Amino acid sequence: MLLCLDVHYGDRGATATCVGFAKWTDAESVFEFVVRSSATVEPYEPGQFYKRELPHLLAARDRVPRGTDVEAVVVDAHVWLAPGKPGLGAHLYEALERSVPVVGVAKSEFHGSHAIPVVRGSSRHPLFVTAAGMDPERAARLVREMHGPYRLPTLLKRADSLARGEE
Repeated sequence: MLLCLDVHYGDRGATATCVGFAKWTDAESVFEFVVRSSATVEPYEPGQFYKRELPHLLAARDRVPRGTDVEAVVVDAHVWLAPGKPGLGAHLYEALERSVPVVGVAKSEFHGSHAIPVVRGSSRHPLFVTAAGMDPERAARLVREMHGPYRLPTLLKRADSLARGEE
């Protein structure tokens, strides 16, 4: 099973989502979870984004039924901000005890990053792919092959839409 995780913040807390699917090229999910939290959201700290998002991503991941074999987790974030400088995805990889690869798909480049630019569909703007627990070139190829004619893969966009309440 593959998972796309995302978080969105509102006036009353955070909404985290988990979209599970069987193959990288799938157009539809096998399951979807939405986890709402009214807990206080940590303030944004430059370079410390994970402090704000990680607890919510883990809450969504924890809803996956025990015994589910997870092949990889895809997040709308950088895994590495720069060589040796962990981003949200690297912190998630560590929180998952390095048991499952984490692929980061970011919409903007982080200065100094070695992210691999991936152009999808007819977009002229690349996504920036980084990974932990998986070869970054393989991760970039898999993201390029994910379903959808647009810049964002279908199921990553689905996780984002659910988190924003755009069902």
